[in-house]
Amino acid sequence: MKTILVPVDFSEHSEYALEVAASIAKKQDAEIIVVHMMGLNESYLTKDEQQEVFNAIYFMKLTKQRFDKFLDKDYLKGIDVSQAVKSHKVFNEINEVAQEYEADLIVMGSHGSAGVKEVFVGSNTEKVVRTSNIPVLVIKQKITDFKIEKAVFVTDFALDTLTSFMRARNFFKVFNVTPKILFINIPEKFMSTKEMELKAYNFLVDVGMDNKKFQDDVIFYDDYTAEKGIYNYCNEHDIDAIGIPTHGRKGLGHFFYGSIGEDVANHADIPVVTFKI
Repeated sequence: MKTILVPVDFSEHSEYALEVAASIAKKQDAEIIVVHMMGLNESYLTKDEQQEVFNAIYFMKLTKQRFDKFLDKDYLKGIDVSQAVKSHKVFNEINEVAQEYEADLIVMGSHGSAGVKEVFVGSNTEKVVRTSNIPVLVIKQKITDFKIEKAVFVTDFALDTLTSFMRARNFFKVFNVTPKILFINIPEKFMSTKEMELKAYNFLVDVGMDNKKFQDDVIFYDDYTAEKGIYNYCNEHDIDAIGIPTHGRKGLGHFFYGSIGEDVANHADIPVVTFKI
C-alpha cells in the first residue's frame, strides 16, 4: 500500500478519517493525498466577468487557508502529504482522482449514526463507494491508533462476491490478518446447516481455499436481519473491521434486509471496508 486518498470537507469526521489514514501511512510507509470538493459554481471558472473571477480567487485562497489549518497536525509529521482541490462537489470524481494518483485505498469519515445501511444510502460516502474501484475504509469515530487484529468479510456466498472477497483478503493481508467469512442466516432466506455448509464448501473451492477446513474459516450466524447479525457477531467477538462487497449499480442497499434497531445503532461505529464486486 503506497498511496492513500482522503476526501475531506474540513469537518470533525473527515479529521477522524485523516488520523486513521496517517496511522496506516506510518505503518505502511505510504503517502496521503487529501482532496477537497470545493463546490464552486461553474460560472466562476468559465466566465471572465471581474466579480466572478474575484469570487473564484477568493474561494481558492479560503480553501488554501483551511487546508493549511486542517493539515497542521502532529500526527501528520513525517508523512508525505499532498493536496488536491476539485471545483465541484461531484463525489463521483473521487474515483478519477484515485486513478490519477494511483491510490490503493480511500479513507472517508461518515457521520451516519443508524448502522451500515444509513452510513451509505443517500450520502456522499455512498457515491464514492459506488464508483470506487479500490477499497473504501469508512470511519465514524476518533481512533488514535488504528489497527486491525480481527476482521470479517460478510458474504451470502454468491458467485459475484468472489472477486471482492479476493480483494478483501489482499487488503487485510497488509495488516497481517486473515478475515473470517461471515454468513448471516435470516428468516426471509433461511437455510439449513447442510445448505449453508454446501454453499460455504463451494465458495471456498471457487476461491482456491482449503475447503476441508471451512469450519475454521466460515462463521454461520443466525439473526433477524443481516445487519443485526453483522453487528451482534462483531460486537460479541471484538471485531476491528468489517469487509463488505458492494455493487457499482446497487450500492449496499440490496445487501441488507429489514429495519435497524436502536441496539444496532449503538454498535455502528466499527470501521467498514467496502470492496467492489
